[in-house]
Parts: sequence; C-alpha cells; structure tokens
Amino acid sequence: MTPFVKTLFCQVILLVMLGSFQPGAFASVDDAQSFALQAAEPYVKQGFQVREDYWGGDLGSGEKKAVRQQLFKGNEYWFWLGTEVERAKISVHIYDSDGKLAEEPDGWEKGHFAAAHVIPKATGSYFIIVSVEESPEERTHWALVYGFR
Repeated sequence: MTPFVKTLFCQVILLVMLGSFQPGAFASVDDAQSFALQAAEPYVKQGFQVREDYWGGDLGSGEKKAVRQQLFKGNEYWFWLGTEVERAKISVHIYDSDGKLAEEPDGWEKGHFAAAHVIPKATGSYFIIVSVEESPEERTHWALVYGFR
C-alpha cells in the first residue's frame, strides 16, 4: 500500500468512527469514579485515607451489586458511591457476614452520590450493596471507593 492509500484508509476509518458517535457513548466507570472521589473529598480533610482500588460497573434501574470487603475492628470506614448520570438515584449499604445491617446512621444519598459509614464491631468480611434505585438511562455506570482511618 502506498503512503497515500494508507492515509486515505485511515481517514475513512476515522470518519466511520465519528459517524457512529452517540452522545454519552464515552461515559464510563472512570467518570463514575471521579464522582465517587468527589464525594470523598470532605472526608479526606477529616483524616480518611482513600484507597486507590475501587469497584465499578453498570446497573439497570432497580438492580443491585454486592461487593465483599475485609474490614478490621478498630478502624473506621466510609464507602462513597458515584455515577455520572446526574438524575440517577443511587444507594450504598453495609452488611456484616450474618446479613445484618452494620452501618452507622449517618450515611447519606444525594442524587448521583451516596455514602455509608461503618465502624466494625469485629474483623471479618462485610458486604457493601450498591444499587441504582432510579435512572433515566438504560444502564448506569457506578463506582465505589472507600477510605479508612
């Protein structure tokens, strides 16, 4: 292939890709993670260390996802959930290994942000349940980050 044909071929591929662009096509779990980290900002000022690892995915309205995490007695944890879909309503709750609600009552939900707080009474596996309660989108990206002190 000559350089001219290669260039022309690349231009045609680019035009085809741009022609198939749909609004929101580039929204992602990374965008949702940015919102989850935004929700964590005030807590960092209070001394919480945010972990680099996070969980993410996409859910339909009314769907839930369980995330299992080892938590340690003596630490205090916040879990922050975010999505890029501004009109979505999301929630996050924390359960112990017996399926009992383990979170403190100061958790909150504000539109496309949510948070849950736990001070584990025992070291062990806990289940963090994330949910997309409502969303104008068919599938809503979400990301969950957490911090401890």
